[in-house]
Amino acid sequence: MYQRFGKRALDIVLSAVGLVVLLPVFLAVALLVKADSPGPVFFRQKRVGKDKVLFEILKFRTMRTDTPHDVPTHQLSRSVSYITRVGRVLRKTSMDELPQLINILLGQMSIIGPRPALWNQDDLIACRDLYGANNVLPGLSGWAQVNGRDELAIDKKALRDGEYAQNVTFALDAKCFFLTIVKVFRGEGVAEGKEGRHYTAKRTEEEP
Repeated sequence: MYQRFGKRALDIVLSAVGLVVLLPVFLAVALLVKADSPGPVFFRQKRVGKDKVLFEILKFRTMRTDTPHDVPTHQLSRSVSYITRVGRVLRKTSMDELPQLINILLGQMSIIGPRPALWNQDDLIACRDLYGANNVLPGLSGWAQVNGRDELAIDKKALRDGEYAQNVTFALDAKCFFLTIVKVFRGEGVAEGKEGRHYTAKRTEEEP
């Protein structure tokens, strides 16, 4: 019942309230992004949604406009050099993800779910198929996000996403929601590009 009706109702309410309450923050961030470097305020990219239907995700732009567009960070050498000054702060605090409240309101994403893979990340998509993780709406945050985030190898990330997909409950969503706040506050699990990782796992979801 929750997965079919309650979750979507909660997504609509929380995303709508969030967009209204955070409007001053959106405006301030937009001005900072625009003043910091030439280019658009928003970054748009094709991502994989529920049942592998593609949609266009929204983020605040955190990188220069000459950054390769559809390259996952783990494949991008010297990725840190592409990040703008404002972008470093936005990525560290995950504020660059806030425009995805629009994606949630449109029904393309949920507050909680597997983070949406890039359209060309065949390895992650295939792994998620094994665990049924492509059968639910992707989320702003999720079970894998609060259990390692960038520090997880692709197979481990897909496994966590599958665990979530098989157990979508209000209790688990609430747990993920509050753990996300803790993780963001502590700045845990964030690594940038090849050079920022002390392991061989691939980062699979951040803005290239």
